[in-house]
Amino acid sequence: MNLALFDLDHTLLPVDSDYEWGQFLARIGAVDPDAFEKSNAEWFAQYQAGTLDPVKYLEFAFGTLAKFPRKQLDAWHEQFMAQVILPQITPAARDLLQQHQDAGDLVAIVTATNSFVTEPIAKALGVDFLIASDPETTGDGEITGKLADTPTYGPGKVTHTRAWLATMDMTLASFPRSFFYSDSHNDLPLMALVTDPVATNPNARLKEHAIAHGWPILNLFDAQ
Repeated sequence: MNLALFDLDHTLLPVDSDYEWGQFLARIGAVDPDAFEKSNAEWFAQYQAGTLDPVKYLEFAFGTLAKFPRKQLDAWHEQFMAQVILPQITPAARDLLQQHQDAGDLVAIVTATNSFVTEPIAKALGVDFLIASDPETTGDGEITGKLADTPTYGPGKVTHTRAWLATMDMTLASFPRSFFYSDSHNDLPLMALVTDPVATNPNARLKEHAIAHGWPILNLFDAQ
């Protein structure tokens, strides 16, 4: 059995689910469209540039969620999945996941986007294991606005992946081969540790790094 890890946004999806969730909230009038869209664009630009403070961003994201009852959030998320996410799931992404699943590999999505946004997406993709930043919740499941643990961003993906494997008494070294598919240079800390890093729909900085290190480059989406 091998290990197959996947980033989500711009790797398995041709969009950023976190950014799209913010845009969705603005479109349905749940948040002030102008103010929120400006903030959303600024955070997204910082992520793309590799300058994002993940704790501050997640506090912003969770603070927005905390303004609404969980029942309302879940109803909106069902609408978000139907209107935004499901139409973006491509056969190529499903086929790649299926190849690893058919081979008997242990498959997980490791994403910087929070688990409220991404857990239903992982389920839609047929992936059982999700490693993501969790919001703090009350006993009855309401989101408090705080971050429950350290962010799954950059080096945080290494920390959380190791902790997840440890719950099964395993490490990266437990697998003959370990794959990590990602589009972003922000994921270089984890990509550097696996046996088979795959630059998937890579941004310019990751593509340059992949070429320099002889890593395979995979393009799942026709537009890229």
